[in-house]
Amino acid sequence: MIHSRITGTGSYLPGDPVGNAALIAAYGIESSDEWIVERTGIRTRHLAPPGTAASDLALVACQRALEAAGREPNDIDLIIVATSTPDVIFPSTATILQDKLGIANGGAAFDLQAVCSGFLYALSVADKFIRSGSHRRALVVGAEVFSRILDWRDRGTCVLFGDGAGAVVLEASDAPGVHATALHADGRHRHILSVAGHLHGGQPFGDPFLRMDGQAVFKFAVKVLAEVAEEVMAAAGKTADQVDWLVPHQANIRIMQATAKRLHLPQEKCIVTVDRHGNTSAASVPLALDEAVRTGKVGAGDTVLLEGVGGGFAWGAALVTL
Repeated sequence: MIHSRITGTGSYLPGDPVGNAALIAAYGIESSDEWIVERTGIRTRHLAPPGTAASDLALVACQRALEAAGREPNDIDLIIVATSTPDVIFPSTATILQDKLGIANGGAAFDLQAVCSGFLYALSVADKFIRSGSHRRALVVGAEVFSRILDWRDRGTCVLFGDGAGAVVLEASDAPGVHATALHADGRHRHILSVAGHLHGGQPFGDPFLRMDGQAVFKFAVKVLAEVAEEVMAAAGKTADQVDWLVPHQANIRIMQATAKRLHLPQEKCIVTVDRHGNTSAASVPLALDEAVRTGKVGAGDTVLLEGVGGGFAWGAALVTL
């Protein structure tokens, strides 16, 4: 039986960290460092400079993941980029990334849009490609420049997000790595987190900025993240006490703490980077995973529960052994 396994991780954060006080001063936001930290746990985030695209961030993350896996770019025959902030309308950011990596083997490359759950969706899709035998090695990427879609007058959203990219190399293996994945969506809740604007005839129509009902998102996220985690553990035949680490979507420290509590996982098993990265949407899970691996916290043989939830509403989880 063919399995898939993560063999390398990588990430990239643009520029220097921007603290809450500096962000407030730069954009005249009516807030305070204390309020932001208390409500979200966020202290700093990274913002991409003008002219930097999602593919630029993804490129560095992928190069680091390839190096960690001991692979060359042309070893890759599948690229899936999860992003809500693509470089252009088309072609896909994945094909732009393929070109920047110098891959000329004709492998498949496409984008996937599931907002903050995008990396989990992409990982699940890549796992199925590899299990089918059609592909051997994939780059699964989350890359975002959310700073481009923020309304700096909306203090309820603009302080929450940051830019970044994370990537993993997923390879065919005889030994199980990705034990199980689970994906869900419920479009009835699409209005509580969205960017409703669009282009028509070369002109923007509708609201081009991210809008969110924070309280509704919080309640929904805590509920479905606990449910999908239990679902994926059951599918893998595992229990919570067999999970070494929880790597949740890094949106809000309160959501992460509430989810761990519902799963009866001690808080020290929860990987937290939201304090330094903010919410990087599809990039948040692979960013957090890579940091945990590179700092030695998460190691080979560890069983890790990955999960995310975002606009759509869409959510998903994966249980993997590294």
